[in-house]
Amino acid sequence: MTNSRQLAFIALRDVHKGAYADIALDRVLQKVNLADSDRRLLTELVYGSVRRQRTLDTLIDQLAKKKSHQQPQDLRTILHLGFYQLRYQERIPPSAAVNTTVQLAKENGFSGLTGFVNGLLRQYLRKAGEAGGARGAGEAWEARGESSPLSPSSSSSLHTDPLQLPENPVERLGILHSFPDWIIQVWLEQLGLVETEQLCEWMNQSPTIDLRINPLRTSIEEVEAALQSAAILVRQIPHLPQALRLIGSAGSIQKLPGFKEGWWTVQDSSAQLVSHLLDPQPGELVIDACAAPGGKTTHIAELMADKGKIWACDRTPSRLRKLQQNSGRLNLQSIQTYTGDSRHFNQFQNTADRVLLDAPCSGLGTMHRHADARWRQTPESVRELSVLQKELLTHTSTFVKPGGVLVYATCTLHPAENEEVISAFLAGSPDWQIESQSGVELPTSAHSTPQGWFQVWPHRQDMDGFFMVRLRKTNDSE
Repeated sequence: MTNSRQLAFIALRDVHKGAYADIALDRVLQKVNLADSDRRLLTELVYGSVRRQRTLDTLIDQLAKKKSHQQPQDLRTILHLGFYQLRYQERIPPSAAVNTTVQLAKENGFSGLTGFVNGLLRQYLRKAGEAGGARGAGEAWEARGESSPLSPSSSSSLHTDPLQLPENPVERLGILHSFPDWIIQVWLEQLGLVETEQLCEWMNQSPTIDLRINPLRTSIEEVEAALQSAAILVRQIPHLPQALRLIGSAGSIQKLPGFKEGWWTVQDSSAQLVSHLLDPQPGELVIDACAAPGGKTTHIAELMADKGKIWACDRTPSRLRKLQQNSGRLNLQSIQTYTGDSRHFNQFQNTADRVLLDAPCSGLGTMHRHADARWRQTPESVRELSVLQKELLTHTSTFVKPGGVLVYATCTLHPAENEEVISAFLAGSPDWQIESQSGVELPTSAHSTPQGWFQVWPHRQDMDGFFMVRLRKTNDSE
């Protein structure tokens, strides 16, 4: 049986054994030749079930006699697929969702439990009122422009949702939107309840794909025209001169017009902002301290008109090879790679006009792209990353010439990896200061804080979450 649901079950079984969701999905996709619609359904079921794991487990906990963690793992996976379709898949009729899930149980070793599976899913539908009445209950209200079950005004809608939510706002948001409590807590402290919920909703959407056109090879108008002639809808992004956003499904990226010719590369709008803040100039020496897989490195080369030298450093040779492939496709000559840990390099001291430290981070700003990231990171992993970030910043700052610039950036939304890292660095580095936009026209609606750093909040700017700050080394630091 090679239908989308069976393939989703196989991929999810791998994920529950520890595989990354994207790798497990890719492994399955490579073995079969699916129609585009089946491929989309498979992708949606895998990423959706992983993303919504906490909500789906809570439904099992509330509706079954045995809690989700007491169910056999494969059966739990099958129930996830069933509940995910009933709750979040508008286009799948409830009867089809129930019947195909019962079939999955039958064909994967649970023939004796088909009655249980059928009964549990139908119990959900009964509690929802009309079959499908709870469809997307947590988020269907949002789609209709109504307030969600967290809002006091919507208490009358609550009886239509079989999912029972606790009063505590952290657990309530965590269960409804499927995030660990600690992430909700971090966001609540920064944003408050209303915006935290908006951010959760944004993170549960399917991600968009942004392109960055290569101005050394083409123009944004030429790429736009080529894509539109291939029936690919795109739109320009205000204030970002090289950015195009794909609208709707585009199929395989490598098959789009201009890919082989090096006209563009895939890069989210937020990531494009970072290189603009660095503002590299032709002829300069620039070091990208954590460069792979190279999106920002190649952008720096484009902004420098490919004139000057860029050292792209990374400790993972395989990821640097991807950078070299991408750089070759874009026909860029100014990039040289250097393998190793930037914390241990001494040969670059006082050599660079500009340094980019796009630090390894928890990625809490890009969780919509990485379905399982929310379950892999922990408060402990954030603390460890914060130590690494401080070490990297302290050492790579020595690469910068007096009067030069360093940009520190992360794709996370955790103060321990952002504001606290910068504050600790500045407290111990009197020869460094934050340089807000002076002299740099940053093409963004990103929120510049009074302290001078930039924070991109996805639900406000509709792009990946990012933190970035531009630091300048004073001339008298030698």
